[in-house]
Amino acid sequence: MYIQFQLVKIPIKMSTSIELETIRYPIGKLSVPKEISEEQISEWIDDIAEFPVHVRQLTENLSDEVLDWKYRPDSWTIRQVVHHVADSHMNSIIRFKLALTEEVPIIKPYYEEMWADLVDSEAPISISLSLLDGLHARWTILLKSLSEDDFNRKLFHPEQGRKLTLTYMLGLYEWHCRHHLAHVQLALDHEDSFA
Repeated sequence: MYIQFQLVKIPIKMSTSIELETIRYPIGKLSVPKEISEEQISEWIDDIAEFPVHVRQLTENLSDEVLDWKYRPDSWTIRQVVHHVADSHMNSIIRFKLALTEEVPIIKPYYEEMWADLVDSEAPISISLSLLDGLHARWTILLKSLSEDDFNRKLFHPEQGRKLTLTYMLGLYEWHCRHHLAHVQLALDHEDSFA
């Protein structure tokens, strides 16, 4: 399955908060349905499995100059987005493993904005692309092994103040993959319009 997303047409000069919100969420805000079929779960797992291929196709041959392009004013650069998804998805597999081995563990939030400003977010993206290859391979093995009962296991997200099932978390991270692929594509489409 190919990860698909539809970008909205975004004017280069954005003048309203609605336009800025649209470019912040180019595929729309997260929306995980209450009822999720086995087919949907399978599709989400496939999308997560294929994500490293898609992010690599979009980014691996970009120059350092292009990797510093942004997808909107005051956003992360393409380089920071690639490193962010590696950071985020490392946290995700740990969250899944905690939920599978503990009773409703409290997950540790982190300051992703601050992580994106750390020096390793300026490293060559090849490091995070390689990390994503191995991480998503292992994550996919884990996800494909889960039963319905496993997907119903929960973790507690202190920032949201609620329990979340692993099915919900799967939908969230599948959306996260498409969300950031869309950001990279927007930055490329707008060719450094938001420096």
